[in-house]
Amino acid sequence: MQSGPGNTPTNADIYNVTRLNREVRAVLEGSFPAVWVQAEISNLAQPASGHIYFTLKDEYSQVRCAMFRNRRQFLKFAPENGMLVLVRANVSLYENRGDFQLIIEHMEPAGVGALQRAFEELKQRLLKEGLFDEIHKKPVPHMASRIGVITSPAGAAIRDILNILRRRFPSAEVIIYPTAVQGEKSADEICRMVKAAESRNECEVLILARGGGSLEDLWAFNNEKLARVIFDCTLPVVTGIGHEIDYTIADFVADQRAPTPSAAAELVSPDQRQLNNDFQQYRKKLLQRIQHIVQDRRQHLRYLEQCIPHPLRTIQMISQQVDSYAMQVLHALRNRLDKRAKEVADLKFRLGSYNPVHQLKMNMAHCQELRQRLSRACRQSLTQQGSYLSSLSRALNTVSPLSTLKRGYSIVSRVDDKAIIHAASELKAGELINTRLAQGHVHSRIEKIFKND
Repeated sequence: MQSGPGNTPTNADIYNVTRLNREVRAVLEGSFPAVWVQAEISNLAQPASGHIYFTLKDEYSQVRCAMFRNRRQFLKFAPENGMLVLVRANVSLYENRGDFQLIIEHMEPAGVGALQRAFEELKQRLLKEGLFDEIHKKPVPHMASRIGVITSPAGAAIRDILNILRRRFPSAEVIIYPTAVQGEKSADEICRMVKAAESRNECEVLILARGGGSLEDLWAFNNEKLARVIFDCTLPVVTGIGHEIDYTIADFVADQRAPTPSAAAELVSPDQRQLNNDFQQYRKKLLQRIQHIVQDRRQHLRYLEQCIPHPLRTIQMISQQVDSYAMQVLHALRNRLDKRAKEVADLKFRLGSYNPVHQLKMNMAHCQELRQRLSRACRQSLTQQGSYLSSLSRALNTVSPLSTLKRGYSIVSRVDDKAIIHAASELKAGELINTRLAQGHVHSRIEKIFKND
């Protein structure tokens, strides 16, 4: 590195503060994954923007934190100074001041994390077993005449449910199964009440309800035994536990979940005002339908009155029908007589064809025809055989030895063995030979043999 006056670098890469803070923030955010930190809240600030700013500290150190509005809206509790919390955060740097800080993604009161993990583990296990499947959900009656409510008799939930049912459907009978809804033994008590309601079989639907609270307050409804009791219950079970954002294992197993106890009461009861309105509408439609039917019947009656003919007209129509039937019968008889006459003529013709004289004449004519055909066939056959014989004669004369003899040739054979002689070397002096000519033959004795031509 070269330095000028006052030891100022001349060729160095000089950072400004903004660039330095930006690159340090990039290094921090790229080097650290999301981390879990447990500490105490202090210096809590909640401006109108919806973001919250605070410091997390322990016995020896502290770090600034920011939780933006898009994450804060999922908080299920109100943060306060001095509260011990568990957060999941990303490490960052606030560039404007160069402050090291944590960007909070999730925050919960310390100790809730273990409960939340236990909740998720149980939820996944029961989900794999099929306890949450829709196929096992029983239909919930919309207009139950007897409704069972399992909740604390001193809580706000039962008051809300009774108010809703009294307003919407006062004719429904409400059966309360009192139980504790918070504490170590509350889950077992709730299980006993569910089984008691099922065994007593005095209601058509069960509402399992509780007011809002923290995860610890609602923990009785995250009990595995209770989940299986609800799953095995033959009565439809509707849950209304906590607020709309609260979900428990009982909600997943129940046949239907309502966001609040009041909403659960609305699910199992019709609104009497709506029923009254529906009744008036149905009554109006029924009256309109009756009036329409009466009007249709009157019109049909008038139509029938118009359709009934005068007695004289009826007699005339009957007389006309009788005449028509008589003409049809007469026409049918004529057709039948014509058909029979045609059949008689046909039979007469066929009978005439079987007369012996007629048959004899036909046979004689047939014999004459056969005689002529035989004569023609004989003449034709003789002609063909004559032609064929002439052809054979010509062919025979062509290959006959006699034709050869007529041209001056002869046939020589031994007298002793009748063997045909083809060459002079086949003969000996003194042998007797026969020479066949075209006319006649002669015997000769060999005097001398000439073997050459």
